[in-house]
Amino acid sequence: MTKHVMNIDDAELMDFGSPNGKFKARLGRMGPALGAEKLGVNITIVEPGKRAFPFHVHHAIEEMFYIIDGEGEYRFGAETHPIRKGDLLSAPTGGPERAHQIINTGKDMLKYLAISTMDKMDMVEYPDSGKFAAFSSEDGSREKARIRYVGRADSAVGYFDGEDD
Repeated sequence: MTKHVMNIDDAELMDFGSPNGKFKARLGRMGPALGAEKLGVNITIVEPGKRAFPFHVHHAIEEMFYIIDGEGEYRFGAETHPIRKGDLLSAPTGGPERAHQIINTGKDMLKYLAISTMDKMDMVEYPDSGKFAAFSSEDGSREKARIRYVGRADSAVGYFDGEDD
């Protein structure tokens, strides 16, 4: 049964991060539980010195972040902005000049809401590593993606590669 009211403390959290620990967070996906169809919302909790996600920019999905607790830095394009409780951050679609990342530079946990449009397809660029990601899913979730690919442009093949064999 779908709720239309949910407290962020009731979100089911999952651990998320990279093997070396630079990226480490607890995430709670709340949009589906609330019955949202065109908006996604996650509660994100990041330890001091960590970040949840690499520096990236979406081509189809627009994001916004609301800082609930803590402080840190917001990388946006070539700029870095200090952030703290009560701040609202925008992350519109675009190219590397709109890439973004939230970093916990404080001494306490950084907790924020990540709100986004939901699209069945998206392309994401990662300027720091030169990667890109493409995905397609019926409901906009990465967990249920029919196609998901992370790679680099130098591994591309030609349009007719393998078709004329």
